[in-house]
Amino acid sequence: MEFIDPELDNYVHHHSKAESDLLNELNRETYLKVLQPRMLSGHVQGRILSMYSKLIQPNCILEIGTYTGYSALCLAEGLANGGTLHTIEKNEELQPIINRYIERAGFNDRIKLHIGDALPIIESMDTTFDLVFIDADKTNYLNYYKAVLPKMKSGGCIIADNVLWSGKVLDEKELKNDPDTSLLNEFNKAVTADDRVENVLLSVRDGLMVIRKK
Repeated sequence: MEFIDPELDNYVHHHSKAESDLLNELNRETYLKVLQPRMLSGHVQGRILSMYSKLIQPNCILEIGTYTGYSALCLAEGLANGGTLHTIEKNEELQPIINRYIERAGFNDRIKLHIGDALPIIESMDTTFDLVFIDADKTNYLNYYKAVLPKMKSGGCIIADNVLWSGKVLDEKELKNDPDTSLLNEFNKAVTADDRVENVLLSVRDGLMVIRKK
């Protein structure tokens, strides 16, 4: 997942705004108690999400893939007054830890957790999104993109995580044999060819695709 030299990565961490004590605690608890802790956004990516949210000052954020709630807490830092973050998580077993940290962060009235399959939940939402973060099952990335883009306001931003997939998007064998790799590559190509948006692929951590709707 990591693409840069560990010493340089350490330098990046030490020259980025520190995560809060609460986020640090959630980070540690996730690594101690939850399967696949590398799915957590973590310090630097969390600060990037917070920065984008603060720059956009969204009234409505959609997150697809809550995991333990780290990225949701980061994104919520930039919500406009009275704004709402909708976050969708398929694994109901994670609900207690998500709710506990939302409450401790004081975001009970700002973050709404939805448990279930993302596509029908998105379809049922009658709202316009200013910012969307996609970090769920990779095979549905293009489906999520197609579902949310019509609900985005002009100038709204979509951020998709893991689009470099540990470098597998360059591996012909993986592209041929691994559905996740193949469909992530298809997503990257589709976004780049879509004249309704402009995009830049950032080689941060496992790759962040930043997309702005025209």
